[in-house]
Amino acid sequence: MSDFLTSLANINDAVNSFVWVKIGLFLLIGTGILMTVVTKFFQITHAGHWWKKTGGGVFDKKSHNKKEKGSVSQFQALCTALAATIGTGNIAGVSAAICLGGPGAVFWMWVAAFFGMMTNYSENILGIFYRRKNNEGEWSGGAMYYLQDGLGNYKGCKHIGKILAILFAIFATLASFGIGNMGQINKITLNLESAFFPQDLKELAILDGSVRVVPLAIGIFLMIGVGVIIIGGLKWIAAVAEKVVPFMAIAYIIGALALVVLNFASLPAAFGAIFKFAFGIKAVAGATAGIAIKQVITQGCKRGVFSNEAGLGSSVMVHSNSDVKEPVKQGMWGIFEVFADTFVVCTMTALVVLTSGYIDLETGLVKEGVDDATLVAKAFSNVFGIGGEWFIAVAILLFAFTTVLGWSHYGSKAIEYLFGSVGTIAAKVYKVIFVIMIIFGAVMESSLAWDISDTFNGLMMIPNLIGVISLCPLVMKLTDNYVARRIKNKEGVKPMLSYDEKIQKEHEKLVEQGAE
Repeated sequence: MSDFLTSLANINDAVNSFVWVKIGLFLLIGTGILMTVVTKFFQITHAGHWWKKTGGGVFDKKSHNKKEKGSVSQFQALCTALAATIGTGNIAGVSAAICLGGPGAVFWMWVAAFFGMMTNYSENILGIFYRRKNNEGEWSGGAMYYLQDGLGNYKGCKHIGKILAILFAIFATLASFGIGNMGQINKITLNLESAFFPQDLKELAILDGSVRVVPLAIGIFLMIGVGVIIIGGLKWIAAVAEKVVPFMAIAYIIGALALVVLNFASLPAAFGAIFKFAFGIKAVAGATAGIAIKQVITQGCKRGVFSNEAGLGSSVMVHSNSDVKEPVKQGMWGIFEVFADTFVVCTMTALVVLTSGYIDLETGLVKEGVDDATLVAKAFSNVFGIGGEWFIAVAILLFAFTTVLGWSHYGSKAIEYLFGSVGTIAAKVYKVIFVIMIIFGAVMESSLAWDISDTFNGLMMIPNLIGVISLCPLVMKLTDNYVARRIKNKEGVKPMLSYDEKIQKEHEKLVEQGAE
C-alpha cells in the first residue's frame, strides 16, 4: 500500500506541477486580465454600482425573496457559493501560502483576486445566459453548458466544446470528493480533536489499532448532519447557508480584528513584509535560503484560487440557480463573492498570522516549531488562551461544513450533466456516495487527498477558462448591453438575457414589466 501511495503521490506531483506552474497560473491571471480589459475595468469603473446591487443591498428584500419555482434568491445563491468558497482555504490555506511562499504570497493572492473578480463575473453571466431547466424544473447551469452551447456553437468547435464540457464535469465531480468533502472533513476532525479532546482519549483505537475512536465518531456525526441537509436538495442547502454564512463570516472577522488590534504595533511591519517579499527577496544573514519568486507567486495565486474559486467554474453551478433574469446582475454577485472571500476574510487571516510573532518579518521565514496546520490556532490561543483554540476549531467547523454542503450541489450538477436524461437519478446516487465518503475524510491522516484536490482544481480550471476566453466577445456584449440599459438609461436597447429564444422572450417580458 505504501508503494502505491508513493507512486500515486509522484504522479500527482508531476501532473500538479504541469497544470499549475506551466499552464494554470498563466491561464488564470491572463483570463482575469483579459476579462478586466474587455469589460473596461468594470470592477473599478462601476464599483459604486456593483456594490450597491450586492453588498450594499444585502438588506434589500428583493435580493432575498425567491420569486420562481426551482430557483433560489440572489442572496441565497451568494451565500451558498460563499458557503463553498469560505472554507479551510481561508484559514489553513492562507497560513499554508505564507509558510510555503512567505509573506509576499499575500500580495499575489490580492493580485489574483483583483483580476479574479472579473473572471468570476464572466463565469456567472455566462452561466445565467446558457442555463436551462432540468427534469425536475430546477435551473441547471455551469461551465459544461457554456462550453457545449457557447464554444460548441463556433464553426468547427462543436466536438471540442462537448469534449471540454465532459472533461470539466468529470474533474468537478472528482474535485467535489477532495476539496469539497474529504479535505474539509479532515481539517474539521483534526481541529476539533486538538481543541476539545485530551491526549489519552485521542489515542484510543479500535479494530487493528489503525482506526481511532474520536475521528470516527466526529465523522459519523458530520455524515448524519450533511446527509440530512442535502436530502432536501438545494432548497435546504441554501436555507442553511443563508443563516450560517453571514454569522460565521462576521464572527470570524470580529475575532480576527480583535487579535490584529491587540497586535497593532506589528501591523506596519506585516504590511511591509507583504510588499517586500512579494518578489522573492532571500533570507538574510546566511539563514536558510528564502523563497524563490516563482514559489511566492505560485503559492499566492494557487491558494487564492483554492479560497475564492474564481476561475474554477464551480460557483457558477449555484449562481445559475438564482431567480435573476439579468445575467450581469448575478455576475456582480460574483465580484462581491471574490471581494468578501479574499480581500476581507483571507486578508484578516493573513494579518493575524503576520502579526502573531510566529513569522520572522525580517527574513519572511516561519519560526521553528510552527506549521501551517496549527499556525492560526496558535496565534489565537497565544492571546486568548484555550478559548482562542476553541474559537478557531468552531470557525473551521462552520466554514468547512458549509463548504461540504455547497460542493455536494456542484458535484450533483456535474453528474446531472454527464448522465443526461437520467441525470437527476444519478445525482441522487452521487449524493449517497458523497455522504459516505465523509467517514473516510474523518479518519484519513495523509495529506495526499489535499494534494490530489489541488490537482483536480487545476484540471477543472483549464477547460472552464478556455470557455471563458473563447466567449469573451459575448461577455463584452452582455456587459455593454447592461450598462447601456441600466446605468446609462438608454432607451430602445433590447436586453440580452438568454441564448435560448424561448427563455429570452419569457424573461424579456418580465424585465419589461419591471419584475427584474
